[in-house]
Amino acid sequence: MHQLIRQLAFLAFLLLGIVGKVSAATPSTGCGKAPTLITPGAASTPLTLSHNNKQRQYFVKMPADYDQDHPYRLIFTLHALGGTAQQVIGGTGGYLPWYGMPDQVNDTVNAIYVAPNGLNNGWANQAGEDVGFLQAVMAAVEGDLCVDQNLRFSTGFSYGAAMSYALACSLGTQIRAVAALSGNPMISGCSGGTQPVAYYGEHGVSDQVLPIAGGREMRDRFVQNNGCTPQTPQEPAAGSGTHIKTTYAGCDPKYPVVWVAFDGDHTPQPVDKGAQATFAAAESWNFFSQFT
Repeated sequence: MHQLIRQLAFLAFLLLGIVGKVSAATPSTGCGKAPTLITPGAASTPLTLSHNNKQRQYFVKMPADYDQDHPYRLIFTLHALGGTAQQVIGGTGGYLPWYGMPDQVNDTVNAIYVAPNGLNNGWANQAGEDVGFLQAVMAAVEGDLCVDQNLRFSTGFSYGAAMSYALACSLGTQIRAVAALSGNPMISGCSGGTQPVAYYGEHGVSDQVLPIAGGREMRDRFVQNNGCTPQTPQEPAAGSGTHIKTTYAGCDPKYPVVWVAFDGDHTPQPVDKGAQATFAAAESWNFFSQFT
């Protein structure tokens, strides 16, 4: 009788997976282990690893109620040129802490966040060096903490957006989605760039540092890779104080593309006229959180 009940429960689970398109997690080797990198709920402290004979630094944020048997999202949060991981963590220098996403969490999957430091406060990614570094960080974190290897993400502003784009190009089979905030396709490069990756792009129409044409070029690569229907999205007029969000049609359902153009210059925290807070954090989290 008990065997029959177990078999029926297993069949019900399979049916749920088919009907609800549930994707099974791929737990990292850190699942089931007591964490050693950082204490859950503790303040982030610098962690180091050697890559290309250079000591590189990164920080990790875990949920206060971290469960070593629960696979979490892994989200890279990358600083801009001249910025630091410490600014991303502390919410200084124009950033929200961890790009504001921890405050947006509204599901049980939750996330582990990683803020690395670029070389010379940037992400030149010469000969793929920074891609290799972030792969090494990913391996170190996933070897110690419980991560769903199907749910790896990256976001960043300016140079951090360019590096997130470079990760999507180089690690298309390993990165689930990126949120590129006011980036450019040239400064961190794009080795590979043929695999589909879910893509959120955001850019100011009056950006004087990295003009919006670069953001459109980054977006259009993944419009093509993801099988979306090409279009020219509407963008707000300068001085309108608004943003316009376009969700592309025709994309592979697993790889959506969203484009947000806003009235503004080069900023990680665009704010609509009359609003009290940026929309960037909520939009980035909403894009990432659809993947479970």
